[in-house]
Order: sequence, then structure tokens, then C-alpha cells
Amino acid sequence: MLRYETIPVTPFAQNCSLLWCEDTREAALVDPGGELPRLREAVRRHGVTLKQILLTHAHIDHAAGSGTLAREDGLPIVGPHPGDQFWIDGLPQQSRMFGFPPAESFTPTRWLADGDTVQVGAVTLNVRHCPGHTPGHVVFHDPQTQRAFVGDVLFAGSIGRTDFPGGDHDTLIASIRERLWPMGDDTVFIPGHGPESSFGRERVSNPFVRGT
Repeated sequence: MLRYETIPVTPFAQNCSLLWCEDTREAALVDPGGELPRLREAVRRHGVTLKQILLTHAHIDHAAGSGTLAREDGLPIVGPHPGDQFWIDGLPQQSRMFGFPPAESFTPTRWLADGDTVQVGAVTLNVRHCPGHTPGHVVFHDPQTQRAFVGDVLFAGSIGRTDFPGGDHDTLIASIRERLWPMGDDTVFIPGHGPESSFGRERVSNPFVRGT
């Protein structure tokens, strides 16, 4: 069974999620954007073993801590889709631009594609490629617990920005309609910023995607 804790990090209050398998106690961090001591403390507090880093996309607030954490703790970086290579290459520049501590660029251990799966212990996460916010954005879905970790594709009451390089509004709306909604109205999603919501709630109340 999947368990998780969401830990807002960086001045952007980015939702890093610590996921773990209840049976094996093996864990992953989704989008460790910074504040690595806090993230390591959460790992210790839950008594789990951190095995990997999962990335939805490579904007600085989501990926800044990944290279350092992977190097210092000997962890693989899984994701995102290769469409975000240019964002990874630009992490040092992004960190200077937004006033973040120096961020290391890296090469993911494994790139992800639509339809892939990722194992966290005995838990299987389904991968969907959801471009629009960035070209290589992916989301992680656990159908058993009906939870989806969607990065900056969708928020409670809003959607991801599309004015960054590689962003496209129509593509983002199509990703939401074709890749997220089929997961079911009861699916609860953990966005990259702000509170959790459900796909069903957003389909009714979110002015950006209502009726799609």
C-alpha cells in the first residue's frame, strides 16, 4: 500500500512528496526542489529507506536538489521525459535567475515515457506524459489508492503556467483531458503547489478546465 507525506520546500512552497511502500518500507522523493536536510529528516522520521528520486519536470523549484541528493546519497534519478533535457541543462542558470542555492545539472538515470511504470517497493506507479507546462512533464498515478502526483499540470482551482519556454496552453488542456480525467473523478491529486483536490471536483469547479 502506498503512503506519502507532502513537504513544501523552497521559497516557491513546492510540494515535494515522500512516497513509501507500507510493506517494504522502500521510499522515493518526488520533486526534491531543495531543503534537503528537511527531506532527509522526514525519511528518518518515517523509518523508511530512500531508494530513488522521481521527477515530474525540471523547473528549478522541483528539481534543484535532485543532482546534489543523488550524488551525496547514491540515488538514481527517474524522470522526467526527455523533452525536459534543456531545463535540466539550464538548472545552474535557473538557480541564479531565481535566487536559489547553486543547483547541479545531471543526467537522469532513467528517462520516462507515456505508459511506463515505476516501482516503489511493491507499489507500481503508472507514468503518463503530460506536456504543456513543460515539454517533458510526467505524472505518477497509483490506481490502488487513487492518488496522482501531478506536478504543475493541474492545481486546485487553476492549471499550470504555459508562458515558459516549451509551454503550450492547448497542449496542457489536452493532457488534462486525455491523460488525467480517465484516471477517474474519485482520484485525489497532489499538485506541485497548494492543497490537494480531486479530478471530479476540478471538472466541476475549476474555471480553466470545467466542462473539458
